Amino acid sequence: MFDVRGFHVKNDAARQALESAGLSFIGGFGDAAGAPSPRAAEELLERRPAPLRGFAYEGAAMAYALMDGLRPGGGRGMARFLAGRGAAHVYMAHVGAGWAMARLPRWRWPAILPPDPLLRWLALDGYGFHQAYFHTGRYVHERHRDPGHIWPAELRHYAPHAVDQGIGRALWFVAGADPAELIRLLGRFPTDRHSDLWSGVGLAASYAGGADLTELRTLREAAGEHRAALGQGSAFAAKARMRAGHVPTHTAVAVGAFCVTSIEQAAAITDAALTDLTDSASLPAFAVWRQRIADHLVLLGRC
Repeated sequence: MFDVRGFHVKNDAARQALESAGLSFIGGFGDAAGAPSPRAAEELLERRPAPLRGFAYEGAAMAYALMDGLRPGGGRGMARFLAGRGAAHVYMAHVGAGWAMARLPRWRWPAILPPDPLLRWLALDGYGFHQAYFHTGRYVHERHRDPGHIWPAELRHYAPHAVDQGIGRALWFVAGADPAELIRLLGRFPTDRHSDLWSGVGLAASYAGGADLTELRTLREAAGEHRAALGQGSAFAAKARMRAGHVPTHTAVAVGAFCVTSIEQAAAITDAALTDLTDSASLPAFAVWRQRIADHLVLLGRC
């Protein structure tokens, strides 16, 4: 997989960790595409190794979003999927919808854009990941940014930030979980994009793994003024893992390195930040949520 994509290889262990995530995604897509119903797909998805199951659910969500998008008038496959065991992986499922957006013509996007006003931004994150992963030359090395007019009007003002969070997650894979390569790649982007990119790095490094504690601490130092963004992304990973009911050791280690706290506290911070959450005058609630988490980490002296 890395050979095909031309991604950086740090060592065999990191390569295996990241390629396993991709293979689980592909497997989950196949589980959903070949099953007669979301309930039947769940039986297959639940057999996958717990540390990789979230990626399988993400792939399954892409399959359901694609099927919804290809049906005249749309469909309810994704809704039925999220009404079952997919609810435990709701964050990953919304990201999977973004993969489907990247594979469908834009005029079909309204049929699959998640209706949840808070989590729909994760679909744009998924779109950004897809573009950087499969069109690495353009989105990473040339640092392309999509024109705002491709997005629905109600998403246009914040879309570049959500997409950059996905590109930041993809950078972790493109760099092969190598801090030196990640820092080199990210450093070539305009500085006004760094905060969102570091947020994506924090999420991917914490959720997917591939680096040891020393390397994670190197990343934290390199993030500099964006440590709170790195920690916010890591806190998102903590919440996603806690909701799914399994926390791999590498996630706990990364959350400790980036947020300087436990998985439980990081997840609790994301929950507390949802209290009375609404759009601000200039930002959607999702952006306010992210900022509250980052601010809380700073207040606690974690960043």
